[in-house]
Amino acid sequence: MTPPVTVSFSTLGCRLNQAESQEMIGLLERHGYRVASGEEPAQVHVVNTCTVTGKADFSDRQLIRRITRDNPDALLVVTGCYAQTDPEAVTRIPGVDLVVGHQEKYRLPELLTSLIKRPAPEVRVGDIREARAVPVAPFARVSGRSRASIKIQDGCQHRCAFCIVPTARGASRSQDPKVVFEQAEALVAAGYTEITLTGVDIGHYGWDTVPRTSLAALVQRLAEIPGLRWLRLSSVLPAYVTPELREVVTSVPVVVPHLHVPLQSGSDRVLRLMRRPYNVRMYRALVESLAAAVPGLGLGTDLIVGHPGEREGDFAQTLDLVRELPFSYLHVFAYSDRKGTEAARLSERVPSRVIRQRSRTLRALGQEKSVAYRRQMIGQRREVLVLEERDRDTGLLSGLTSNYVEVGFAGPETLARRFAWVTVTEADQSHTFATLEKVVA
Repeated sequence: MTPPVTVSFSTLGCRLNQAESQEMIGLLERHGYRVASGEEPAQVHVVNTCTVTGKADFSDRQLIRRITRDNPDALLVVTGCYAQTDPEAVTRIPGVDLVVGHQEKYRLPELLTSLIKRPAPEVRVGDIREARAVPVAPFARVSGRSRASIKIQDGCQHRCAFCIVPTARGASRSQDPKVVFEQAEALVAAGYTEITLTGVDIGHYGWDTVPRTSLAALVQRLAEIPGLRWLRLSSVLPAYVTPELREVVTSVPVVVPHLHVPLQSGSDRVLRLMRRPYNVRMYRALVESLAAAVPGLGLGTDLIVGHPGEREGDFAQTLDLVRELPFSYLHVFAYSDRKGTEAARLSERVPSRVIRQRSRTLRALGQEKSVAYRRQMIGQRREVLVLEERDRDTGLLSGLTSNYVEVGFAGPETLARRFAWVTVTEADQSHTFATLEKVVA
């Protein structure tokens, strides 16, 4: 019997890319491929790329070159946002055999007709503007992982000045609710008790389904699946937190007390330059309402520092707003030009040294808020989902709380992927510690 072809995946960028890599793994496994384990050399290597910034493109190229150097005989497939937006640039990287677009990656098994290295890269990238549906991938067990994600939506109908995503992923389109429900049931049946709903703009979910539905309705239905313990949402724009969604996320027990609501700037003037669909007053009102409804809410946000046109006063307003709102963590991004976006053509540039300084200031504030939030948990008894990997710094088990805090505690390897009760004992600049109290059966 011929042994199965081995395949390895390298994934850059967002949670959505992680979910899509799992979908491709499921497709290939269904066709007899086997995922290479550990340091085992693979016959096929798939790189799932990101292109959110020019720096992301640079990271993509670095990784592709490293894989080519380390695995010169492997068939090299490049997919993801960089492959979709600039396939010609990808073909110029030595060693690339196949460049596959976002819709075409779901045809990967049929495109891998030969393991022989190509004399010239083969390009299979269609016009993403023509995409009208989210392809259905087979169920894929998330190998070695405690948590699973389901892609419920792709694309975006907004045109934020700094963002290339609509070009990379096309218009917003939703997965059929029935498909999402069946995927969630299969994951729970396979032992996954936490599921994250992911996509580019999940708050827009359901606008294109027949009949039309909503994220709130989808969450309400998924929450009824027997055996699902925690349901988590990825990033949701503030404009899409409707009264119905607010009611679901604040009252349905399965929905965890954790939300990620991107802000980007605390200045209305900069938000207008960014073409964001909300203002500071709307954002503040939403966050304060959510925090009042969910005590101890884990609240994260994204912030861009140094967007063209951002002045000292604008940055000061961002700092003030972040200080005042109950964030538990910040994702701070230093602005860098992305070719093809409106922001890259704006004239009022922020010097690189100023961007670096503002980034350091905002990240330091984010650290302060994280420590303060985690120290409020000291003495609390919390349920955690035990992750599959120990903390690299401490060697302790890592458990994730429902409000998205990773805690370290002593315990046996057999607890991985199980729930346990711990008592939080300490929080320093980078870690939160706890003692194991009880393992959930």
